Formats: sequence, C-alpha cells, structure tokens
Amino acid sequence: MNRRTFLSTGASAAALLLSRPAWCATQEDPKPADNEILAQTGARIEQHRKGEGIISVRNSRGKAVPGATIKVEQLRHDFLFGSNFFMFDRCGNPGLEQEYRQCFEALLNYCTLPFYWASFEHQRGKPDYDYMDRVAAWTAEHAITCKGHPLVWDHAAGTPAWLPHDAKEIEALSTGRVREIISRYRGRINIWDVVNEATHLADKPNQTTMADWARELGAVPYVARHLEAARAANPRATLLVNDYRIDPPYYRILESLRQGGASPFDCIGIQSHMHDGVWPLHKVWSTCDTYGKLGLPLHFTETTVVSGPRKGPGENWGETTPEGEERQAELTARFYTALFAHPAVQAITWWDFSDLGAWQRAPSGWLRADMSPKPAYDRLMALVKGDWWTKAQAATDAQGEGRVRAFYGTHRITIELPGGQILSRDVQWQRGQQNRFDFTA
Repeated sequence: MNRRTFLSTGASAAALLLSRPAWCATQEDPKPADNEILAQTGARIEQHRKGEGIISVRNSRGKAVPGATIKVEQLRHDFLFGSNFFMFDRCGNPGLEQEYRQCFEALLNYCTLPFYWASFEHQRGKPDYDYMDRVAAWTAEHAITCKGHPLVWDHAAGTPAWLPHDAKEIEALSTGRVREIISRYRGRINIWDVVNEATHLADKPNQTTMADWARELGAVPYVARHLEAARAANPRATLLVNDYRIDPPYYRILESLRQGGASPFDCIGIQSHMHDGVWPLHKVWSTCDTYGKLGLPLHFTETTVVSGPRKGPGENWGETTPEGEERQAELTARFYTALFAHPAVQAITWWDFSDLGAWQRAPSGWLRADMSPKPAYDRLMALVKGDWWTKAQAATDAQGEGRVRAFYGTHRITIELPGGQILSRDVQWQRGQQNRFDFTA
C-alpha cells in the first residue's frame, strides 16, 4: 500500500492513536499490561488487516446464479513480511544456499538488500552492480519485493576509504550516488532506506569523513538533500528515513522535514534490535501510536531477538540453545502479533534470517547456521501463512452473490457452478476499496 492509499484510508486508524506522544506517559496514565494488549490483537487484526468482499456470479444473460460454491485462497500478503537477504550467493555451500533461498521464499514476501557504500563501491567508480543485479533478478522471479539499504549513512560502512574531505565534493558524490542507484534499479527496487541513523549527528556522530560533513551541514538539511535527490531519480519510489532512535529528537527531525508542504519521505523506519532485551508490548504499542501521528506508514526495518546467550560486549555470543530458541519463538510471535494488529504498521523486517553471517555473529536467525529452521521460523509460518492467511468458502445466494472476509493481498477466487463448470481469477483485496468481483458463467 502506498502513502496516498494509507493517508486516504487512515482516518479510522488515526482515531485510535493516543492524543499525545508516548514519552509523555505519567503515573496517572499507567501503561497497559502486555497481556491486555495481546488480548485485543485478534479484534484489531480482524478490523485493520481484513475487509469484506462480494463475489457476484451471473450467466451470459445477466441473471443471478445461486448455489455456486466460492473458494477464496490467499496467494500473497499486502503487508510486507521480510528479512535482510544478505547471505544470497554467500552461504559458501550449494546445499546451504538452496535451503536459505527455499526457506526465505516459503515464508516471506519482502527483502532488504545491502547498498553500504564502503563495500558496494570499494573502488571509486566501480560499484558492484553485478551482484545486485543477480539478487534483483532472483527476487523478481520469485515475487519478492525488494528494498535497498542504506544509501546514505555516516558510519564507517557508509564511508568508503577513498572519500575526499572536501564538503562540496562529498555532497556531489553522495547525492549523485543516490540518483544513480535509484535510477538504475527503477522498476526492480522501488523502496529505499535513503538516510540511515541521522539523529545521533547532534550528540555522538561517528568518527568518519561522512559524519564530519553531515554534522557540519546539520541533520535536517543532510537528510533533506538526499531525499530530494532520491525523489528526482524515481518520483514513484517509496522513500524511508530510518533510525534506531525512537526518542523525541528523531520525531523532531521527521516533523522538521515535513514542514512547509508535502512530506519528502513516504514511510518512517524504526529499528528494533533487541539483542539485550525484548521490548515490552506497551513500548511497542506506544511507539507505533507516537509515530503513527505523523500520518505515514511505519516500517519496522531491523528486528532482532536472539536465541543464545551473550558472553561479553560486541561480537561475543554463545551458540543458539534449545531454551533460547523456545524463548525467541514466543517473544517473536508476541512482537509480530502486536505490530500486525496496529493500523500504522505496514512492514516488518527481521535481522538476520540465518545465524550464518549474522550481524555481531549473534544467534539471531530464524534458521540455524546449517539452515535448519528454529521454532521461531515455524511459529511465524503458522501465523503468516496460517492464522493470517485467507482460506474461505461461501455460496452464492438468490442474488448470485457470496460474501467473504479476507486479508488484504492477492487471492485466487475459484467458483464451481451448479453444473460443475469452474471459473477462476486472481484478484487484489485492497484496504479502502469496495472489493467486488464479478464473474460471468
């Protein structure tokens, strides 16, 4: 769902959001218990993720056909369930690579691809388009929507060693890279984390050439100039600002970017790495309420729950354990259920899909290093392709109509007429639309 659709259909959802930012809670305004939030998720999912549709069947003379059997089976979610896809062609073993891809495709419809400047263009003027072209081709073949991440970041990963120190040259190179990459992948990759983690520039910027320039420029103009370049490269692209900060400074940057007219970005990126403790659901819900007030879809862009112990700072992690995996599965299912129930959320991206090659070498994957699924994978499969997946049946009435509630997304409608004839068509079940589908026998 694009930004315009979200805005045009979000009035009822907006009415559910809190009247003030979440960080203003007081003792007189206690946070709801996690179990209270979970108890409401079923009704909220039914309200915000599903809609009623009418299937009409008439014969060639326009007369109603009663007694036809209607089956509605989901093919794809409108909601984006994803993960980074950084191990594509990098598993080091054909068997592991095959399992990695098969498990990914079976569960997810969305992936994040790596565009970190330092590694993507290790040598100036020689970006690694060959690798990204292969990934984009595979995802297109398997109907997986792609997002590029991140185009601009003041971290060492976003600052190639060859980057000059001249401010004007840095700006020309950085905005030029944004335009070039988005233009090149237009139609193949249409969602972008344009600027990553700009909020910290005011108080603790990274020690890089990129950070020196960005801090001197200021967070808001730094973000704005890159968003402007991205929009010019593909006016129809979905552009995100992404951050690990969810405190007031991030909110103020987003508000400042939107002053004086239309928003230069389309979605709000919220990171939720939870290596050292999982967010309580009242924090999840209040964060969604707070940022939902800005009237744009929320993308949880980097979500992590680990399944093994931390043994020290940094990359010092123990292996995944059976007990840790069960805990990861339970907490992940709760987190996803709360987000799927919130009307402001449009996408969730896991970080990383497998323990093999995971960030910080943490046991964060839904797959183990040998690509065998953990309980978290099975739990998410049971939700995404089970509880939250339409398999409905109805019959046409005297007016030749049948009614079905379905999750928003792509569905296959199959109709068996009283005489045994079969009609079938794939359709889009859309939020805010009438969702009426007419068949002629």
